[in-house]
Amino acid sequence: MSSQVEVKALIAGFIGTIILGFIIIPILRKFKIGQVVRDDGPKAHLKKSGTPTMGGIIMLLVIIVVSCVIAMKYPGILPVALVTLGYGIIGFIDDFIKLVLKNPKGLKPSLKMLGLIMVAVAFMLYLVHIDYGTETYIPILKEYVVLPEWLYIVGSVFVILACTNSLNLTDGLDGLAASVTSVIMIFFTCISIIFGSKEMSSFSALVAGCTLGFLVFNGYPAKVFMGDTGSLALGGAFCSVAIMLKMPLILIVVAGICVIEAISVILQVAYFKITNGKRLFKMAPIHHHLELSGMKELDIVTVFTYITAGLAIASYFML
Repeated sequence: MSSQVEVKALIAGFIGTIILGFIIIPILRKFKIGQVVRDDGPKAHLKKSGTPTMGGIIMLLVIIVVSCVIAMKYPGILPVALVTLGYGIIGFIDDFIKLVLKNPKGLKPSLKMLGLIMVAVAFMLYLVHIDYGTETYIPILKEYVVLPEWLYIVGSVFVILACTNSLNLTDGLDGLAASVTSVIMIFFTCISIIFGSKEMSSFSALVAGCTLGFLVFNGYPAKVFMGDTGSLALGGAFCSVAIMLKMPLILIVVAGICVIEAISVILQVAYFKITNGKRLFKMAPIHHHLELSGMKELDIVTVFTYITAGLAIASYFML
């Protein structure tokens, strides 16, 4: 089968995001929905204060609209589109409370986590209900393992929550989360084509197009930030695609940058508690440590993107 639908989805995502960006960014600026920068962060970030954020709504709207169009031919795209929408809505609520209602605490962490868990559980119960199977592909071994239903559900929910929150932590430099996600989604587009999943290949291409289009505004120096609206939605997108392809374990490799970012935060917190206030890194996540160590923001984003591309290639040979 030709790859026309993937090309069209990528182009639709790219152009749609750019067009909507020119419409929504001025609105965010008009209503002063701007970034609040931490005083204890890199001093270079202070100039970012006031930059429009919550821009993830641009990608989210394009993803949902185009997904609905694609679903007329490939309805199997809807489950991953709904996970993306659900996570995007949770991120939007958090952003809205912080930026519009001016409550710096945002959505209560317990409620936020509950929402993320509910969407993930609903997604997994749906897959079990339609008898999607509990086979999980094991990289390197190149074979499927049938897991007990309860373990499949619990494990998949954990993967979704872990990877989504890891991408959220990665979203700390201009264009970083969008660049990393674009590479991951291009990887899943190629893998989906190889494994014959037209629904996942078209959705992955769509999200890749949206992130590439968003980089027009979000690349250094950023004119808009995606906020939790974008980072949670994108995390939900590539995690749900990986599960639909029965390849959640490959996320450990292809999303390695996100994993490293999350581990750096865990290590920082643990070291801080064990040593009574000492820091392992100058600041966590690790991209801030590199920045405070003298590495330029654009260089960090470039290196992390190249590393992700390398991990994507490595992941391909592991399948």
